[in-house]
Amino acid sequence: MAVKGLLKAFSNGSSDESISVITSKNHSRRLEVLDDFEQAGINWLWATDAEGRFVYLSEKAAENLNKPVEEILAQPLTALFENDPDNPDEKSDRPLHYQLSRRSKLRDLVVRRVPATLSQDDHPTWWMISAHPKFDDSGEFQGYRGSAKDITVEYQRKLEDSRLAEFDSLTGLANRHRMDTQLTGILGAFKAANRSCAIMMLDLDRFKQVNDTMGHPAGDELLKQVAKRMRTIIGDRGEIGRLGGDEFQVILPDLDDRGKLGEIAEKIVKIVSQPYPIEDKSAVIGTSIGIAVAPYDGVEKDELVRSSDLALYSAKNSGRGQFRFYSADLKDEEEERRLLVEDLRDALDNDQLELHYQPVVRTDDHMVVGFEGLMRWVHPERGAVSPGVFIPIAEELNLINQLGEWALRKACTDALQWPKSVRIAVNVSAVQFANSGFPEIVMNALASSGLEPERLELELTESVFMGDSETIDNTFKILKELGVRLALDDFGTGYSSLSYLRSAPFDKIKVDKSFVDSCTQKDKNSAKIIAAIVSLSEALGMETTVEGVEAFDQFDLVCSKGARYIQGWIYSKALKLEEIEENLGTGLFKIEPDGPDLYRPDRRTVFRRIGAIHEDHRYDVVMRDLSKTGARFEGLLGVPIGTQLVLDLGGGQLVISTVIRVKEATVATEFETPLVSDGAGGLCTRHRVSPYDLAAAGMPLAALPPGNYPLAQSASEQASKPKFMQVAV
Repeated sequence: MAVKGLLKAFSNGSSDESISVITSKNHSRRLEVLDDFEQAGINWLWATDAEGRFVYLSEKAAENLNKPVEEILAQPLTALFENDPDNPDEKSDRPLHYQLSRRSKLRDLVVRRVPATLSQDDHPTWWMISAHPKFDDSGEFQGYRGSAKDITVEYQRKLEDSRLAEFDSLTGLANRHRMDTQLTGILGAFKAANRSCAIMMLDLDRFKQVNDTMGHPAGDELLKQVAKRMRTIIGDRGEIGRLGGDEFQVILPDLDDRGKLGEIAEKIVKIVSQPYPIEDKSAVIGTSIGIAVAPYDGVEKDELVRSSDLALYSAKNSGRGQFRFYSADLKDEEEERRLLVEDLRDALDNDQLELHYQPVVRTDDHMVVGFEGLMRWVHPERGAVSPGVFIPIAEELNLINQLGEWALRKACTDALQWPKSVRIAVNVSAVQFANSGFPEIVMNALASSGLEPERLELELTESVFMGDSETIDNTFKILKELGVRLALDDFGTGYSSLSYLRSAPFDKIKVDKSFVDSCTQKDKNSAKIIAAIVSLSEALGMETTVEGVEAFDQFDLVCSKGARYIQGWIYSKALKLEEIEENLGTGLFKIEPDGPDLYRPDRRTVFRRIGAIHEDHRYDVVMRDLSKTGARFEGLLGVPIGTQLVLDLGGGQLVISTVIRVKEATVATEFETPLVSDGAGGLCTRHRVSPYDLAAAGMPLAALPPGNYPLAQSASEQASKPKFMQVAV
């Protein structure tokens, strides 16, 4: 009655009609306010039925979706929107349809337009929605009533801020912070589940040279192209990060097969080493890779990263353009390299370097037509140091010009003592060739020695084409005017663009040894490639020299493909000057081919203590030969042919093998699963005994130190129940 009285006083009447008029006006004003609210775009309203289909949506919201309201009504909310997997603030991983099915309240939930619903005229859209479930008087669910607003601009800005915090702005790859976080999380989860994870550490060889010669913008463009190639290789198998500068990292979860890891690493080396078109120039770099695998090489992030770093240093110091697996006996390569740098400077100052000469032989009559000068360094303590180790160091230290000039002068002087029909070839690095004074160095070497220019052959690789094309063309022109010969070395292993042969005046192409190594294998195309290179060379009026021929099966094949000149061990290894002079007494130098009938690339002579396990006995033996498919060891008598043994190669490497030959205390076995390359010229097993398994047997969980663990027994235990007679070796 009080309310009616108040209304009567306000309206000078007391009829129900007056109340109805006021209520109707209020309802109209509410609709007007809601209309204004929706038109202002502050928020939109929406509603669904019990099945989750739209029964109402603001006109402005439909305009935002670029669809008429009639087309949206009766569609499920989840047909248009979904959770955003990239939302940095979304802690729940429950799908939108699950949250709706639970009839929970929705509060400031960020959803994105389903990409499949976008047409060419649409753009990605993000909404923030809030809603509450509606129930009738009997408790039946009626659907959702909610509000929404477009947050696309703010949300994209937030995504970009999040991306900048975790991703490299230049390449778009993950940055160091994200990679560290990812690796820590993966290793923590995998340790509990006894799972493995591999990481690869990479840096780019000769990247500094690109920056120095072509400028930093070119270096940035090169890094972008490297990132693109890496994404193509890795795909969705793992995550790639740029840690800074030219250093990259790859995380590969659930991968411990060193055969597959080696294949991936080889592919990265090959693809990354292809030339990069940058503006009107071409840049050539390479990469070195270190690989470590958890839990074998470390179970914590810092431990695993250090292992991969050591493997990377080993790859770089072994000649670059290679990969290395971590092994427990790797030394601190940084310290090793520092000492090697000091020793190289001393070697140059004290004339400790030598040139040895490998013959190039004509196949028709086995006559020597030339020699290639190969640098040799015999260190007083380290012994022979590979050119693949000290040449890259000399390039980095800017010693290569000094080293190269010495080699050129020495080779020309030595060749003067040989018959005039015999040429001398000298390798020229890209750094030397880029030196504007290089033609003058060649002229001085010829003048001081008195050697005829046509007897000097300069061997170049594709890397010389990196840099300023005008300078390169000018250098080629001067050298050809001098009358020296030019050879393109390692042909077929890099980009091998035919434009090089068209633009540069080469006299010879050298077929790389890698094709010869596999030319007799039926499942390879190397023989066809050799034939194609020989034919191409002949068509262009050039000579072809095939490198690396070691056995008669290779010799016969390359000769059948048209090879007229061969440089390889089947004729001779590199010789000292004195050895050449002894053979040139008659004025002629003829070498008959001599070597094994068949090429066996994987057999290695070794002297290494390993374990031979039979049932519950373990014996210490000495391995003498190792190949991908078998091994030969000494130390056991009375082992029947057909016996199954497990060979413990150390570091958790177990190989199941069968005895195929026995001669006294020497046993030859064949492996059930072939070994794979370890990237260092050696062999290793694909898989290893997991430290998790060792921990289950009572050992502490840690990276495997050197040693033999599985079934290890003391000498007294071995003697108590002998199966075979053990012989001391």
